[in-house]
Amino acid sequence: MASYTGVPHAIAFTSCTTGLETALRVARIGPGDEVIVPDYTYPATANAVKIAGAIPVIVDVNPDTLLIDYDKMEEAVSANTKAVIPVSLFGNPLDFDRLIKMKEHYGVLIIEDAACALGSSFKGRKTGGWSDMTVFSFHPRKFITTGEGGMVTTQNAQWAKAMHQYKHFGMGKVAGREEMVFQDTGSNYKMSNILAAVGLAQMEMVDDLLDERIKLAANYHQLLKGCKNIKIPETTKNGIHSYQSFAVLVPERDRVMKKMREEGIEVQIGTYALHQHPAFQQRGVRLRGQYPGSIRAWEETLVLPMYHSMTNAGQAEVVEKLTACVE
Repeated sequence: MASYTGVPHAIAFTSCTTGLETALRVARIGPGDEVIVPDYTYPATANAVKIAGAIPVIVDVNPDTLLIDYDKMEEAVSANTKAVIPVSLFGNPLDFDRLIKMKEHYGVLIIEDAACALGSSFKGRKTGGWSDMTVFSFHPRKFITTGEGGMVTTQNAQWAKAMHQYKHFGMGKVAGREEMVFQDTGSNYKMSNILAAVGLAQMEMVDDLLDERIKLAANYHQLLKGCKNIKIPETTKNGIHSYQSFAVLVPERDRVMKKMREEGIEVQIGTYALHQHPAFQQRGVRLRGQYPGSIRAWEETLVLPMYHSMTNAGQAEVVEKLTACVE
């Protein structure tokens, strides 16, 4: 993973969530600190901030890309802001021209939630090599999976060492078991060797697997050309999408989803609008402004089937039935 993403350090974890939590902890982000996150994301993004004791500040997303609204993100910066956790949702890479300008101007850290974005890139550099820390997932839905697991990549050797210690109960490196020294508080966030072996075998095929996903996505783009009332979210300019999920926006998503399933085609929602859930309406969470982009994303996003053995005929059937259901 370090070699693939072009960084010197990659630290394996039990999940993307525990990786995000540990990244915040080694950056010394905790009580009283604010971390800006997008509203349209899986709850784990903001949960990690809460678990670390900091305050998630939730902002809207751009309905065209489904990524964090960079203007709203900058407006949310305060004297207590220590980091942003933008999400490269569904494999759509982030605009690091904007993010790096923000980092330089405000002095905040960029901790990227790249759960779905392994293989994506911006301006020729792989996701994982841009942010201060980037956190990936190997959950079963991901095209490289260990069943459950995560990975943090970073250029920072001090953070890498601290993450290794934290996931090993706070243990420092020693010559033998009887000489073990526990240097700090830590937890047990180690990925098992068995799961790591599964991931290593898949990483040998990562380029072929990624190429197949990009081809399948290109075919969906072609099939959906001219389809009324079906919108494909925009890919970040100068970016290459890894298409962990192929999402479209359709009116009356829930009705369309029900009809598609009745036709025997398993489609899914994208993810959640955090501000609508009790966990993020509580004290210790800051809701910032209105969320028209996130609400639209929640109400209209539909994820289409896409898997490595899928045929062009299978994709054509999906689009044919989708078009009929939307109309």
